[in-house]
Amino acid sequence: MAEAVARLEEFILKRKPHLIATANAEMVMLAQEDSDLAAILAQCQLVVPDGAGVVWAARHQGYTIPERVAGYDLAQNLLAQAAQKGYSVFMFGSHPDIISKARQAALERYPGLTIVGTRHGFFGKEDEPEIMQQITAAKPDILLAALGVPKQEKWLARNLAKLNVPVCMGVGGTFDVMAGAVKRAPLWMQRTGLEWLFRLVRQPQRALRMLALPRFAVKVMLGKKG
Repeated sequence: MAEAVARLEEFILKRKPHLIATANAEMVMLAQEDSDLAAILAQCQLVVPDGAGVVWAARHQGYTIPERVAGYDLAQNLLAQAAQKGYSVFMFGSHPDIISKARQAALERYPGLTIVGTRHGFFGKEDEPEIMQQITAAKPDILLAALGVPKQEKWLARNLAKLNVPVCMGVGGTFDVMAGAVKRAPLWMQRTGLEWLFRLVRQPQRALRMLALPRFAVKVMLGKKG
């Protein structure tokens, strides 16, 4: 986590646009079937292992991965760093009520944080020029996009050069957790790699998506590198 936060700060200081992805097993499996997503992940300046399964798979294939870097936790560490160092943030995505509550929670949790803009995630093609103008006019150092996978990664990748934001990161359901609409698993479940089970119990509708997990495990055990 410390290395990831330090790398993001390097990106901010370089002032050039960088794309960051938080990859869990579901995203990795989706990328096996979605060549556009796979190409985007390959071009990201930083991909962190957001999931115990990805850490296990990397170690199984001989790579050194010190720890899981959950997207939610990375976003919180980045917001804390932004408040401390004076970096500005734009929050984009989720439901209007959710992003409003998430913004308020961030301001309360991280005194001194500068949020230069927010925009909900309900939009069509005709709205994109206005959204782009809103973000570029705000000139944030950090853009957190909560549009869901793979929409957020594809939207950021497509507009990365035009946005010209040093750190552009897809954050999935981060705003929902910050707003209190979704609860995270207890710390012991996070540390033991059982957060997926907590999510499944709390959100049974995720069952179909969770089928990617055993497929992922089998593919790793068979030694197939995607």
